Amino acid sequence: MSSSLSVLSAARAHGALRRDQWIRNPRTDLLSGLVVALALIPEAISFSIIAGVDPKVGLYASFSIAIIIAFSGGRPGMISAATGAMALVLVPLVEEYGIEYLFAATILAGILQVGLGYLGVGELMRFVPRTVMLGFVNALAILIFLAQVPHILLTDDASGGDRLLANGIAILVGLAIIYGLPRITGAVPAPLVAIVAITGAAMIWKIDLPMVGDMGELPDTLPFVALPDLPFAFETLAIIFPVAFTLALVGLLESLLTAQLLDDLTDTDSDKNTEARGQGVANVATGFLGGMAGCAMIGQSMINYRSGGRTRLSTLASGVFLLVLILGLGDLVAQIPMAALVAVMIMVSVGTFDWRSITPSAIKAHPITETVIMAATVAIVVITHNLAYGVAAGVVLSAVFFARHVSGLVKVTSVVDPDNVERLYAVTGELFFASTHDIVHSFDYDAVRVKRVEIDLTDARIWDTSAVAALDTVVSKFEQRGIHAELIGMNEHAERLHTRTSGQVTVGH
Repeated sequence: MSSSLSVLSAARAHGALRRDQWIRNPRTDLLSGLVVALALIPEAISFSIIAGVDPKVGLYASFSIAIIIAFSGGRPGMISAATGAMALVLVPLVEEYGIEYLFAATILAGILQVGLGYLGVGELMRFVPRTVMLGFVNALAILIFLAQVPHILLTDDASGGDRLLANGIAILVGLAIIYGLPRITGAVPAPLVAIVAITGAAMIWKIDLPMVGDMGELPDTLPFVALPDLPFAFETLAIIFPVAFTLALVGLLESLLTAQLLDDLTDTDSDKNTEARGQGVANVATGFLGGMAGCAMIGQSMINYRSGGRTRLSTLASGVFLLVLILGLGDLVAQIPMAALVAVMIMVSVGTFDWRSITPSAIKAHPITETVIMAATVAIVVITHNLAYGVAAGVVLSAVFFARHVSGLVKVTSVVDPDNVERLYAVTGELFFASTHDIVHSFDYDAVRVKRVEIDLTDARIWDTSAVAALDTVVSKFEQRGIHAELIGMNEHAERLHTRTSGQVTVGH
């Protein structure tokens, strides 16, 4: 009876958790999803243009990924859709082979992501240091703002200064509403009010502003499921696999880092492996629906977060509203001024950047290595427009600085016993590849006047075969001088490693 009650209680708790992930504040989540959908349209069109495909490819991808990930993902309230990072990876493939290869690469990338999710790729997030996360966030904030500059300055518009002035005023009005309205009421998301107000003003007073419709034609039909029109052969796989593998890694990196950021903002935890598998499922389906590969979007996720969206309903709503907007209200959506959406994205950029990280007090308080890691991550991401490069460089730099710091903590002290028969060396610290030079040269071989030495490793940790080889070198140097050296105090792991590999590895000393 008690076991039945416990099972029932667990089932109820699980059901309550699932409901909490879906229905917590439906009105806010639906409105937030609408704001995100409006912001997704120009971005999806832009990413399609970057990849060299029809705008509908990015739009189909955005609504299908958003809808699917609401059910399959591991992070409630996170927005996934077509992204610029994925579009950049696809450019050479589309240019050389055509759009059908894009669909096939998207499907294969999704399959790889599902596999990586089952292999536990989400656990790798623990190896991304806080400073790299900070650099990732700040770099994305900068990229989001830089992406708005052409829409602010109208660099592709030759219509003159009047339109530029009107566009600037509209953006300022949008920002005033976004930052001013919450001081009066929080009943409606301020970004949505800004979009409606600027669109209404432009339509009523016939203000000449760049519109969403200027960026590309919106589709008017639903996508249909189809296999990529390609030969099912090894040659096809050889063409798409490198691109698909890159898509899988870049997509997972951006998705998992965005999930971690939202975890921190909401003080909640998410299942990163489920998220990886969910992203894969969404990409597989999207490839069959004629869409391009996508992943989590930090910009739209931050819009959702700042508009109050916290549950899977907000993610689902963004996809459903996007579908309704482009198919049912395409003519109206095409008349939304880009200035309104630019104001929203500027808000996202300002809110995403961690301004405290660049204050003099913070820079002074943190170790110089952490500041260097953050700056390097930001610089590489901004220069290359590739999140993977910046984060990978930040992680490598962190590992190098950590290894350098830890390797310098190795110490060797020695005492001679009262009978002057043997000398005891005590080794402390982390023994691994970066500390092998220090450990070998920390012994005073020629100054020893006894016939026996003991090297006590009780307070040392042996991590790899480089450490074993270094210790063998130390013993050998003593033996060459007619002094018997014995290693003592090794823990069980170190003893096993030393027994298994001693004498089989060498270090050039």
